[in-house]
Amino acid sequence: MLCGIDEAGRGPIAGDLVMAGCVLHHEVDGLNDSKKLTPKKREELYEKIVQNSSYHIVKFSAATIDEIGISKCLTQGLLEIMQNIKAQRYLFDGNSSFGVKNLETLIKADATIPQVSAASILAKVAHDRDMLILDKLYPQYKFASHKGYGTALHVEMIKQHGYSDVHRKSYKIKALEPTLF
Repeated sequence: MLCGIDEAGRGPIAGDLVMAGCVLHHEVDGLNDSKKLTPKKREELYEKIVQNSSYHIVKFSAATIDEIGISKCLTQGLLEIMQNIKAQRYLFDGNSSFGVKNLETLIKADATIPQVSAASILAKVAHDRDMLILDKLYPQYKFASHKGYGTALHVEMIKQHGYSDVHRKSYKIKALEPTLF
């Protein structure tokens, strides 16, 4: 039995890092890397995955990411998933195990291994749903349109309104750095 693991929200400058682990009990048609699916298709698959799997979702806030760093969050998330989902094998999308023992890694596993694709979709949908909630709480940042990534619009909103409580202040944004000239 394989537990696939993936994350969403490693790169954004606002919002949570979301990690998911998933063991499929029944085949789910249409699985793929979450980034290759439309939001509507991800939502449809999310419900099917939930109904046909054992899964665990872990979230780390921007404040936690700032406090302990993204790598430590990833390590803790991997360990929590492995403690909560019993499987014979654990496979994490990417090339780093972050020092976690008994964890396999594979680049682009989210596009080729159904369990990792399912974890990718669970993490991405959970992350995007959270960003829609933050959009309502902090409408001035327009989180619904960029999901916390450092787009030109998002950087402009930070210039206008400053950082919010959900921004990762440890992430350096070149466009916001003071210039020496």
